[in-house]
Amino acid sequence: MSADQTQTTLRSKLEALECHFTWILDPSKISLLLHHDKLVEIHTEGNSWLGHIYNLRGFIQCKLDSTEDALSFFLQAAEAFRQVRGADEGPWLVVNYGNLAWLHHLMGDQAESEAYLSKVDALKKKYPTPSEDELHAELYAEKAWTLMMLDIERELVSDYFQKAIRMQPDMVEWNTSHVIGLASAFIRGSREMEADILDKMRDAKEQDPENLYLAAYDIRLRAKEGQDVKDEAHELAKRVPINPVSSYSAMRAILYVYRTCGLIDEAIDLAAKAVENNPEERYLKKFAALTLKWKIIFFSESGVDESMIDRAVSLHKEVISLYPDSSFVEEMDLANIYAKSKGRQNEAKCLFQELLERKLEPAEKQVLYYHYARYMRINCKNCRESIKYNMKAAAIPIKSLYRENSIKALVRIKNKSQNCREIDEFLENLHEP
Repeated sequence: MSADQTQTTLRSKLEALECHFTWILDPSKISLLLHHDKLVEIHTEGNSWLGHIYNLRGFIQCKLDSTEDALSFFLQAAEAFRQVRGADEGPWLVVNYGNLAWLHHLMGDQAESEAYLSKVDALKKKYPTPSEDELHAELYAEKAWTLMMLDIERELVSDYFQKAIRMQPDMVEWNTSHVIGLASAFIRGSREMEADILDKMRDAKEQDPENLYLAAYDIRLRAKEGQDVKDEAHELAKRVPINPVSSYSAMRAILYVYRTCGLIDEAIDLAAKAVENNPEERYLKKFAALTLKWKIIFFSESGVDESMIDRAVSLHKEVISLYPDSSFVEEMDLANIYAKSKGRQNEAKCLFQELLERKLEPAEKQVLYYHYARYMRINCKNCRESIKYNMKAAAIPIKSLYRENSIKALVRIKNKSQNCREIDEFLENLHEP
C-alpha cells in the first residue's frame, strides 16, 4: 500500500470515530475561547463530569493550536475516568482514545495514532453494544453533555441523554443533566415545555437532593409556570457558600433564580458580597457586572440612577480587561448600558460603531447585529436601521436564539405595519441553516 493510500485509510478510520473531533466539525474561535474560560472556572473537586471536562478542554486547546496542552488534558481525562469510575478501563475511554488518535495524527505521529485506534477497537470488542446502530451508554452520555456544554445541536441532547439513561438508569448525574437541559431549553424559549417536566424534575431532585444547580432550575421552572417561589429562592441562596471553592455553577444558578423571580436587588447584593469576600475571583466580578446589567437594561422602567450606571460601566470595563479573549458580550452590554444614560449616548454610539467596524466571525456578527437592531429601535427610534440589522442577523446561516429573536422582531414589525413588502419578501426567501 502506498503512503498516500495509508494516509487515506487512516483518515477514514479517524473520521469514523465517536469523539470530539467528529462531533464538533467547525467550531468558531469565539466559541472556543468562551468555553475555554467557562471550563477553566468550573470546579473539579468531586465533579462526576471531570473526565468529560478534561476531554473537552483538550479538544479546545487543540483547536486553539496548543497541542501540548491538549495532550496533557486528554491524559488527565483518562486518569479522571479511572478515578471516577473506579476501574482502569471501560467503554468511557472510547471517546478519550479517539481524541488521542486524532491529536497524534494532527501532530504528525501516525504510529501513535494507529496505536490509539487499535485501543478503540479493543474496547469496542470488549464492551459491545446491543446492535451496530447503537453507541454505548457512556458515549451517548458524553456526547449529550458535550453538545449541551457547547450549546450546539440542542435538539439531539435530550435524545442522547434518554438513550444513555435507558441503558444505565442508575447514573444519577446523567439524569440530572438531562433534566437541567430540558428545563434550560424551556426557560430560554428554545423549545416547548414537556408535559411531564415537573415530574421529571421532582424525580431528579429525589435522586440528587444535594445538587444546588438542579434545585435552582426547579425553582426557575416553577417561577416560569407562575408559582410564587420567592421564599424558596431566598432559602436556596442561604445554601450557596460564597467562597472560591464553591461551584461556579451554583452561584450563577442562584443569581438566575433571583432574576427569574424579579429579585434583582437581591441578586446585586449577593454578587457584590461574593466579590467583596473574594476580590481575586474574576468570575464573581463577571456575575456582579451581569446583575447590574439586568437592573439597568431589563428592570429600569422607572429610570436608572446614574451612580448605578457609573458602577456598572466601571465593573464592565474591569471584566473586559480580565477576559481579553472572551468579553465580546460584555462589550455589547457596555454599549447598551451607555445607551441607558442621558449623558452617555455618544459613548454608546461610538462603541457600537467600533464593534461594527471590527473584523468578526459570523457568529459574533449575528449577535452584534441583533443587539444593534434593538439599540436602533429602542434608543434611537430608528425603525429602518432596526429592520436592516435584524435582517442582517437573520441572514447569517447559524442557528441561535439571536437569529430566532431577529426573525420574531421582523414578524412583529410586519404585523404592525401596512407597507412591509420588503420584510415579506425577505422572510419568504429565508432558509433554515
